[in-house]
Amino acid sequence: MKEFFLEFVDKALTSSNPSIILVLIAFAESSFFPIPPDTLMIPLSFLKPELAFFYALLTTVSSVLGGVFGYFIGAKGGRHLVRKFISDDKLYQVKLLYQKYDVWAVIVAGFTPIPYKIFTLAAGLFELDIKRFIIASIIGRGGRFFLVGGLIFIFGERIKVFLRDYLELTIVLITIMLIGGFVIVDRIIKKQKSVLSK
Repeated sequence: MKEFFLEFVDKALTSSNPSIILVLIAFAESSFFPIPPDTLMIPLSFLKPELAFFYALLTTVSSVLGGVFGYFIGAKGGRHLVRKFISDDKLYQVKLLYQKYDVWAVIVAGFTPIPYKIFTLAAGLFELDIKRFIIASIIGRGGRFFLVGGLIFIFGERIKVFLRDYLELTIVLITIMLIGGFVIVDRIIKKQKSVLSK
């Protein structure tokens, strides 16, 4: 599988218009394609660090549009079609996450290594509000791709080893800190409301 990824990326980079391939991958990965767009966005950004933010924007927009496409597959295709992409067990787990965290589940899936397409298809199936879904997707996907693009733009080649070895771990840690921060703020607000209501 790794050899397939490397060969695919190599062919994409040497194509006449790698930006188009990046758009197609980012769009397709959000609903059915297995290759994450980072695998092409990162080497493209290293080749032209001055365009890192442009590639991040291109990837974000394409990925969110692909997510909307996945949403409508889930909404119009129903459970029978979604089962072709997601097992019943995973679907049930995602349903529980949506019931507990609502669109926060989309933000976390968009930002972390969790397969985003599972959440786009399930969002349509479970009829999440489309506007809130799009906003959550922009935050999650944009946060991920602009973080990577920003690191490459600022540090260039010096960040290559870090991105190769520690990107996923860093994203997971940032997500844990963000969620922890939101939980703390939420508890403070609830505590203040309970004090004011007395």
